[in-house]
Amino acid sequence: MHYLESAGPTRQLLDVVVVGEALIDVATSPEGTSEYPGGSPANVAYGLGRLGINTGLLTAIGDDERGAAIQRHLHSAGVTLLPGSYSLDRTPSATATLAPDGSASYDFDISWALEPAAPAYAPKVLHTGSIATFLAPGAGAVKSLLQQCQHECTITYDPNIRPALLGSHAEATTIFEDLMHLTNVVKLSDEDAQWLYPRKDLDETAAHILGMGADLAVITKGSQGSLLATAATQLNIPSVTSRVADTIGAGDSYMAALILGLLTRGTDRLAPAVLEQLGRTASMAASITVRRPGANPPTLEELRSYLQPVS
Repeated sequence: MHYLESAGPTRQLLDVVVVGEALIDVATSPEGTSEYPGGSPANVAYGLGRLGINTGLLTAIGDDERGAAIQRHLHSAGVTLLPGSYSLDRTPSATATLAPDGSASYDFDISWALEPAAPAYAPKVLHTGSIATFLAPGAGAVKSLLQQCQHECTITYDPNIRPALLGSHAEATTIFEDLMHLTNVVKLSDEDAQWLYPRKDLDETAAHILGMGADLAVITKGSQGSLLATAATQLNIPSVTSRVADTIGAGDSYMAALILGLLTRGTDRLAPAVLEQLGRTASMAASITVRRPGANPPTLEELRSYLQPVS
């Protein structure tokens, strides 16, 4: 794979490799229009970098001004943009129209392609998700990479469903389920869960995901908190109350903090106390992000300061 063949001395420093789309979010609101680097996988990579995790992103962007903005953004958090990522004629974009309550709807201009990969080593965590796992032709290369790394590292997956970019419901569900046996941790929003499985409640969806092979199923529920489930344990973690600027990147901040927790959980693996800590840390990261515009996740220092008990 490109990043393994070409990264040289840097490669051993990558604790997490994220594979997926990077794009420019064009945010339109009554106050005007702004552009932010985004894309769910890129946001997760950026969030991990802000949390002090040595992270690389393999993506597909153009050698243009927007692509340069994405690279600067990633580098500002210490994230390595991996070789092979400048592969498109132009950098993808997503126009987010913000509602008065801060929620966002999206229109996309995106293509996704990756060359076949043959990794020589695996990071501690490989994360993927969103458009990159559904949109051909790149989705096939992502699945192949997961197959090659399946037994070599922890694989995390966030489908981050974007119905406007998917085919039929049946096709999208098949693609999602075909990846389940390749993953260890699956995180999705309640909206994702309800779109994929409209006839199941969230507990049933979590059980279904576990039954297909995942070790941990996480379903975020916005202001209602999040559900973390394993075969042995099911916990509901409350959200952290915040004044919302917008919700852009909140789920990705949750995912980044969840990966941080997976990297630092110690030998107790997915014991109930570990799950509670994972959920509370990730919920706090999301709550910090929604307080400010755009996908602006916390630094490790910020997250730790908010998590410290008040004396």
